[in-house]
Amino acid sequence: MTAIRNFRPLAALLLVCAWLLAPLPAAAAIDRAQLERIERYLNAITTVEARFVQIASTGEVAEGTLALARPGRLRLAYAPPSPILVIANGTWLIYSDSALEQVSYLPLGSTPASILLSDRIKLDGGDLSVTAAEAGPGTVRVSLVRRNSPSDGTLTLVFADQPLALTQWQVTDAQGITTTVRLLDARFGGTLSDKLFRFDDPRFWEEKLRD
Repeated sequence: MTAIRNFRPLAALLLVCAWLLAPLPAAAAIDRAQLERIERYLNAITTVEARFVQIASTGEVAEGTLALARPGRLRLAYAPPSPILVIANGTWLIYSDSALEQVSYLPLGSTPASILLSDRIKLDGGDLSVTAAEAGPGTVRVSLVRRNSPSDGTLTLVFADQPLALTQWQVTDAQGITTTVRLLDARFGGTLSDKLFRFDDPRFWEEKLRD
């Protein structure tokens, strides 16, 4: 996904890449009490609305809008000219490419996104395992995998601290590609319409017309 809202000058694009990929300050491992503080914060999140900037380790850049409603629901609407829409509806993670007229369905539970969308998030317990947890000046990050399927990918959550606030996440897939999603102007706890998380598969209507 290489789309951004407008093609910016190269210098601006490089600035965005440097901002997202810049190394965090020197960090130290955090203890169980700090993990529990993060758990409480995450489990208190009901909804999130935000703009986002996304960059992959391959260099591809995109932006768009995000809506998240726990448990189970997510919408990533990429800005034109990107044709991509991603929706989690509680059961499936749906990836739609309108330009290629392709739609893919993945069981939500098999994706790293399901970790953040779980009804109850328990760090380093139950189905999840913490592979790294550290804090630096004003920043905390926690990396997670599913115990039974670590090859599905790693989800790293990055927070500002004092007060704690989710600012970005990074997903590393089975191929080793890392995608960073940085939240901008995030609004927590609002009311979101269920329509945001519904997907009308165009193939359904095509089949109806052929019948």
